Amino acid sequence: MERYRTRNLLLALTAASGLLLTACSGGADSSGDRKAADRDGYSAPSRGDELSEQEDDRRENPRHLSTFALDVDTASYDYARRALADGRFPDPSTVRPEEFVNSFRQDYERPDGDGFSVTVDGARTDDEDWSLVRVGLATRTAERTGERPPAALTFVIDVSGSMAEPGRLDLAQESLAVMTDRLRDDDSVALVAFSDEAETVLPMTRLDGNRDEIHDAIAELEIRNSTNLGAGVETGYEQAVEGLREGATNRVVLVSDALANTGDTDADAILERISGERREHGITLFGVGVGSDYGDALMENLADKGDGHTVYVSDPGEARKAFCEQLPRHIDLTARDAKAQVAFDPETVEEFRLIGYDNRRVADEDFRDDRVDGGEVGPGHTVTALYAVRTEPGAEGHLATATVRWLDPDTRDPHEESGDLETDALHDSLREAPSRFQVTAVAAYFADALRSGGDRVPGAPGGFGELADRARALADRTGDGAVDELAEAIGQAARRRG
Repeated sequence: MERYRTRNLLLALTAASGLLLTACSGGADSSGDRKAADRDGYSAPSRGDELSEQEDDRRENPRHLSTFALDVDTASYDYARRALADGRFPDPSTVRPEEFVNSFRQDYERPDGDGFSVTVDGARTDDEDWSLVRVGLATRTAERTGERPPAALTFVIDVSGSMAEPGRLDLAQESLAVMTDRLRDDDSVALVAFSDEAETVLPMTRLDGNRDEIHDAIAELEIRNSTNLGAGVETGYEQAVEGLREGATNRVVLVSDALANTGDTDADAILERISGERREHGITLFGVGVGSDYGDALMENLADKGDGHTVYVSDPGEARKAFCEQLPRHIDLTARDAKAQVAFDPETVEEFRLIGYDNRRVADEDFRDDRVDGGEVGPGHTVTALYAVRTEPGAEGHLATATVRWLDPDTRDPHEESGDLETDALHDSLREAPSRFQVTAVAAYFADALRSGGDRVPGAPGGFGELADRARALADRTGDGAVDELAEAIGQAARRRG
């Protein structure tokens, strides 16, 4: 600790000789478009201060920084629910805690314009000196459908033999038909089908006056042979480029069980074949997973590395939500290559760990390198990251600063926003925290129990049964059907565990 006191004294002397250090307010929320505050050297480092003593200290002691690309995927949670409903536990490798956490509505304050608001809050747990800290990022509310840019959507539909199972191709056809009726007249769609080969069933077609033709193309999709997912994605991107519309949002939407068995079956190899189209035209991928047997790893890698998102659906209600609610939210973009960096104060924090985001970590020094890939986020989204934080015994004062950095989707200009958390703003216990914070904690506990079977997240209940009781109480308190589904899934895990 003496080392940091000495450092702070030196910084104070430097400030007295003319260096202006910007200080953040003590609140948990942020407002305005500003750079991260240089709080004695433990906030996100400013590009202009790369040679400063603060920056030298960060390079020597990077342990207090945590950096990750934003992610709004939810497929892992929905697939886990499907597995438990079928009477089995999901493969631990498919359980990604951040996708559990991000599956639930949050009540973060929204920004007035484009970009993000940043909310940082936390609660102490029953584990001594351990707290849960939540970093919440929110974009502006989704505008009315008529106010967004027109969309040019290329649907790449898996028609291989495995898609014959009920709840796969039939579910996709039903959902696409409903979505066709809800899209605007100035939107366009194309349709590519693939099995062992890929073919364009419908070239890029405006909705206005052509809905019947589009419905017919969807209805005529038929099951064929094996799964050459690589050929489907490649043809889909070729069609998206051919039908590219200036001023429109261009997307490829892949609907598949991702059980690739022909051609390229590796995400990197598939994406390399379409790298030019992705980089030159900014066409992103929206993955919709289906089926009781599901190639989770391939679909997730395709979406992450293809600058996109992935969801999983298993029934008509989930499918309509994916196509008619989630996909429209992804048509418009608020931010490209969005990354977050959380700086924990070494004076108050002994150790910390980010829960999930295992394959979304970014090197701390790459936070402001805009060549490094981040996440794409649209309007109406929230992104939540949960940290387990062990504070120094009796610590008081500043705890953490969270900063989000993103590029404007049109101009590619960088922007940042920050928020702070003080130790005295921590809730004394999880039971005293807001309901939505508690839902976040329960979702993280659930994912951790499914993935590890251990009690690695501080404050976790003794087992699935106690966790299910917490979830049921939260469902009653919030009146939220999604939390009720969470309680049911945890209950199924409890009954299966016996």
